[in-house]
Amino acid sequence: MSDFWNGMPAQAIGGVAWVKSEASNTTGQCVEAAALPGGEVAVRNSRHPQGPALVFSPGEMRAFLDGARNGEFDHLIYA
Repeated sequence: MSDFWNGMPAQAIGGVAWVKSEASNTTGQCVEAAALPGGEVAVRNSRHPQGPALVFSPGEMRAFLDGARNGEFDHLIYA
């Protein structure tokens, strides 16, 4: 069983390196991700780093990134 779960406070996830895209803007409107010890990936809102984290399995993260690379989510921001 994992020590990490969806909705846990991101600040409670210690000992990880949070990273964000170089494409992030200077107003902090971005997300940050961290690799967790069990292979999962945690994601948090950079404007609220103490807020909740979403935790994804490697398969879930791989499916999302593949979809993003293929433009499957472009319609969400390019209306």
